[in-house]
Amino acid sequence: MQVIMGIYCIGDIQGCQKAFEDLLHALDFSPSRDTLYVLGDLVNRGPDSAGVLRRMMQLEGSVHCLLGNHDIHLLAVARGIRPMGRRDTLFDILHAADAGAMLDWLRRQPLALHAHGCLMVHAGVQPGWDVAQTLSCASEISEQLQDRHWEHFLTELFGNVPDRWNDRLQGMDRARVIVNTLTRIRFLDVDGHMDFGHKRGLDEAPRHLIPWFAHPLRRTMDTLVAFGHWSALGLIRRHNLLSLDTGAVWGGELTAVEILPPGRPGRMVQVRSLTSAEF
Repeated sequence: MQVIMGIYCIGDIQGCQKAFEDLLHALDFSPSRDTLYVLGDLVNRGPDSAGVLRRMMQLEGSVHCLLGNHDIHLLAVARGIRPMGRRDTLFDILHAADAGAMLDWLRRQPLALHAHGCLMVHAGVQPGWDVAQTLSCASEISEQLQDRHWEHFLTELFGNVPDRWNDRLQGMDRARVIVNTLTRIRFLDVDGHMDFGHKRGLDEAPRHLIPWFAHPLRRTMDTLVAFGHWSALGLIRRHNLLSLDTGAVWGGELTAVEILPPGRPGRMVQVRSLTSAEF
């Protein structure tokens, strides 16, 4: 009897461990058969961030995770580089006996993956990046986060400037634009200036801003790109685009979409989350 393998991308979990377990059940997930790609923001705002990380570590090999902005924020909070936010729910990790193991595992996760014909990121890509450049830029950040001086790298990482990609960028300016693109981008203007102030849906944005994936010069237009991060955007399923943050942490759904060769979206599975975090 032929065993059919399932390959799925999953949107932002954000500490909703119960919803993740429900989704595994709905998928009839088997670690020996199936492969999951979780598109970042594993932690924060939900009730059980530590449970999510422990489960991912347990399933490593059959589950592959990306880093999102909340995950990088956790690393900075844990080292005293950033303060805990009013809505952060990270205490269960920070005060856990296995906090060191969880944080060490987390900082070793990539910021982009390309597998099964699908480019996977947490937030988006620059219009001028192709798949190869996206992976190369992501690798630059991974090298820094996996270095023994990774805390020093984080001390200078956060901020919104520069707000535009240039191949000639160097040092922390280059790193900041890469991280902001892969983990935070939603809108930019036609000249490539990123805007981080508008976080709602497409209808509420100023007319001069466009979503990153609609930029007319986007070089990944012929590649299926899967991303999360943008709960106000919601679910998008196109031949070249998968938007998968469906607001599990806000009482919405946790969504998985199957990836079929040679890189096209297949069946969708959703579970309702019982979490309703405070905006």
